[in-house]
Amino acid sequence: MRRDGRGGFARFVYFFMSLIVVVAIVVGTLLLFAWQSFEAPGPLQRQVVVDIRPRTGLAEIAEQLQRENIIEDEFVFMGGVILNNLNKDLKAGEFAIPPRASMRDVMEIIVEGKAILYAITIPEGWTSYQIVDKINADPILTGDPVPVPTEGVLLPETYSVQRGTDRSEVIAQMRDAHNRLMERLWAQRAADLPFSTRQEAVILASIVEKETARPEERPVVASVFVNRLRRGMRLQSDPTIIYGITRGKDPLDRPIQQSDIDQQTPYNTYQVSGLPPTPIANPGQASLEATLEPAKTDYVFFVADGTGGHVFASSLAEHTRNVARWRVIERDRAAEDKAVGQAAAEAGGTGAIVETETGDLPLPGQ
Repeated sequence: MRRDGRGGFARFVYFFMSLIVVVAIVVGTLLLFAWQSFEAPGPLQRQVVVDIRPRTGLAEIAEQLQRENIIEDEFVFMGGVILNNLNKDLKAGEFAIPPRASMRDVMEIIVEGKAILYAITIPEGWTSYQIVDKINADPILTGDPVPVPTEGVLLPETYSVQRGTDRSEVIAQMRDAHNRLMERLWAQRAADLPFSTRQEAVILASIVEKETARPEERPVVASVFVNRLRRGMRLQSDPTIIYGITRGKDPLDRPIQQSDIDQQTPYNTYQVSGLPPTPIANPGQASLEATLEPAKTDYVFFVADGTGGHVFASSLAEHTRNVARWRVIERDRAAEDKAVGQAAAEAGGTGAIVETETGDLPLPGQ
């Protein structure tokens, strides 16, 4: 009896051990198959973009990847991520998945977080109203519409963002970029500038920005306004008149008139001395640099030269001659435009006569 008992126990142990071996072989085979599947090329035949939304968990990500035919088995993907201890490292964003990407490849792409980036370009000299209008209308961004910030606190630049970035984050990025740049430039500013605060520097830089689109001219234009401030002369800048009328919301769709020059607004630098109360736009880096380190000149006047640039003068007599030349260019252009328009009309075309301002109004810098 005791021998039979011992024999039965031995058979039980043998059976149990055999079962464990079989189970281990089966589990090992399944794990090997799963691991090979995790490492094997995937089903994609062409590159696709997958959009992983914020706060999406591992199970939801795996289900989405299988649904979009990026992976073949969501459970194998989940197991691979967990075994690599990366289930908390998956990122949100838009990711480009290449053809035949394995589940490991997909996991690493999402973990690295190298999402597709979109460029948002803000031109130099845009007002805060214009910038916010663009940000609020951009379909790549999310979140509530942002309010218009103070003029001059944003840095025009090209910013890279992911789809779904909150609009307020983009505005904060522009504000931070402006503050960092001003911190650096202010520490390197020229000595004896006729202003003492960073805000005044931004105000003057915004005027420089609106007066010329040529980078090489900005230090010279800045020198004109710096020289005028030093001599107690009014800036007499046309863009400040325009801002006083529009407050940066819309372009002025007509030439400046004498009544505009005579109008009393805090921004009309033909009527008020010194700087206007706020910037009239958001100046870019080049205009800020030019304002804080202007060219060394004795110029106090400038006027358009007919080529998109300006001609500068140190005396009123010289400036008067430059203005006279500009008036001739204006009249010649007006006559040429009129002739072209008449020729088009006679030929049955749709040519338009372009009118140009030829009155005796002061020009920028006059």
